Order: sequence, then structure tokens, then C-alpha cells
Amino acid sequence: MTPARPILVREETLDPSFVPPRLVHRDVELDLLRRRYREALSKGLPFHLMLTGGVGSGKTALARRLASDLEKGGRLGGFPVRSAYVNCWRRASDRTVMLDLLRTVQVSLPDRGYSLSEMLDVFEQGIRKNPAHLLVLLDEASSLVRQDTKLVYLLSRSREVGLGSISLVLVAVEDLFPYLDPASRSSFGVTHRLSLPPYDRAALVDILQARAELALRPGSVDRETLDQIARIAAPSGDARFALEILSGAAHAAEEAGSETIEAEHVRRAKGSLLPTVTETQLESLSTHELGVLLALTRTLKRRGAATSSQKLRTNHTALLEELGAPAMSRTTFWRTLKELERDGLVVLESGASGESNTVSMDELPASLLTTLLEERVGRGRSRKP
Repeated sequence: MTPARPILVREETLDPSFVPPRLVHRDVELDLLRRRYREALSKGLPFHLMLTGGVGSGKTALARRLASDLEKGGRLGGFPVRSAYVNCWRRASDRTVMLDLLRTVQVSLPDRGYSLSEMLDVFEQGIRKNPAHLLVLLDEASSLVRQDTKLVYLLSRSREVGLGSISLVLVAVEDLFPYLDPASRSSFGVTHRLSLPPYDRAALVDILQARAELALRPGSVDRETLDQIARIAAPSGDARFALEILSGAAHAAEEAGSETIEAEHVRRAKGSLLPTVTETQLESLSTHELGVLLALTRTLKRRGAATSSQKLRTNHTALLEELGAPAMSRTTFWRTLKELERDGLVVLESGASGESNTVSMDELPASLLTTLLEERVGRGRSRKP
């Protein structure tokens, strides 16, 4: 048997730390920030920014792409722009942040033995030896700002305190303004703050498509499967989560010897990352709910990521005949579907008329759920009437 061709050809491009060549659905924000920084630098002024947004909203990628673009084409007076990136989650104190910044200006100090004041003096000397406008990116800045930090003030007032020319970017999930001291707040006025909204489903599909073109073998995933992943991640708008699922699904497909990523592989990846259905939960379902869910999992094993409610009802009727159970009315069938939606077990999507036309289930592989549900229905076990 000929082994399947690999699907993941550049897996590193799905990593959260990878900055893609194009920031899909963040182009407008990137253009805005480029203009603001270049206008300020052309006038010989630093520009400080507070960049906020939820997890997976593209904050870090936007900040790092901005820094890269400014390094290539930005100048303050006759000096080039040089950037320094520090993740404050790992460097959660003024001293540890300064140790990273010192390496940016080509100075290395031992972790202990120097006060913050002494480190700032050495930092200033390093900047003078290699003159540049320094763009400092402090990611996960909440970890630093929520402490009694002096560094935000010192970096945002760098000229006044003799540290040279520095622009400061604070990147965080939350608004940091309430945690800043009054002097630091003055550096982050209305035009110096940008909040990124979460991605919607359509945007997530576009992001996944762009990353799939970088990471996967051509033809190994279709847009319907990418839309399934986007649907899962859309409630949070988290592109990182969507990319994790894509990576996990690609691995699952390769392990299964498949040439392409299918809906089952996506469900397997999602279940391993964020499982939400347990056998205990299945035990608590009514016989009606078990039957509809079993018909759905059987249908999805054959038909992919979603099916029409009409097709599901047809398959459910056939299942009841197979089990020797009485037929279910349309009203009871629809009410049961809504109960499963309320419990987060299925997703109903409405057509233009307002009536549901597609039903999907993304929680666990349909093959596994089919086995579990057939056991439940076969034993006739239920804790609800």
C-alpha cells in the first residue's frame, strides 16, 4: 500500500509566533498605524501606542509586522528605527524586562547584581554607541503594568529622563489605562490607543485559507472544512484556536493515512483541544435526544461537516424504523433539535426564511459518538423521560 502524501509541508507557519507575509483582515489597522508612526517620526517625535484585543485577535502579529515595516523604511531624523520585543508574561518585572532590552542594544549583563538605575545607565550608553530610534514592544503588558512598575513611565518619557529616543507599544488583552500612573496615561491619549475587535466567521475562513496555502500541501483541504473550523472558533473570534484546530486536524488526517483533511479529522482535533461532551452528559439525555443525535452522527460520518435538517429527519425516521420505535412528529423532532442546541451538542444555522436548513456537530468524532450512542440506545438507558 502506497503511503499517503504528507499534508503538513510548512507546519511552522501555523505556529502562533509566526508572522505571515500578509495580515488578513488587519490590513486597515496596519495601514493606520504605519501612517501615524511615519508622521510622528518625520517630525522627530516618538509615538506611543496601547494595542488591545482578545486572545487570538492578531495583536502580536500586528505589532511585530509594524515593527518590521518601520525598521525597513522608518527613520527619525538621520537615525534608523530598531525594534525590541519582550514578552512580559515571562519577564514580569522591570529588571527582567530591562535585561532583554539591554541585549537589543548589544549589552549583556548578569541576571543579578545590578539595580534598575544602573541598568538604565548602561542601556543609555548602549543606545549612544549605536544611535537609533528604538521601538519597544511590550507584549502581555498586563503582567508588568499591574505591578508597581516604573519602566512604562521611563520608556514613555525617554527623552525627558535621558534615555534617548524611544517609542513604546503596550500590547495586552485588557485596557491598561486604569492601571497606569497619571504621568504615564498622558502618553496614551485617544489617538494612541487601538482596540482590535474579534474576528468573525468569514474573517476566520479567510485567515485559515491564507495559512493553509502556506502550511499545507495544495488540495489537501477544501473551503467547507475550513468553514467548519471557523464555525468552531467564531464564538470567541480566536484565530489562534482556529489555527490550532487546523494543525491538529492535519496531524489527524496524516495519522489516518488520508490524502485530505475531512470533517472527522476536525472533530477529532477539536475534541482533543477542548472536549465538551462526556459519557456522563450522554447518559443524561432523553431517548428522543439520543435518537436524533445518533441519526446525526451516522449522517455526518457519511456526509461531512453538516447536513440539512430535512435529510437528518429522513435518516432519523429510518433509524426509528430500524429500532422498531414509533415515528416522531415534526414538532417533537424540531423541539428535540432545539434542546440539543441549547445543551451545546449541535449547531443549527438558519436560512433566509428563518427555518433551520443545516445541522452540524463539532464536539467529537462522529465515529466515536456513533459507538457510544448505539450503546446507549441499544440498552435503552436514559435518565430523562
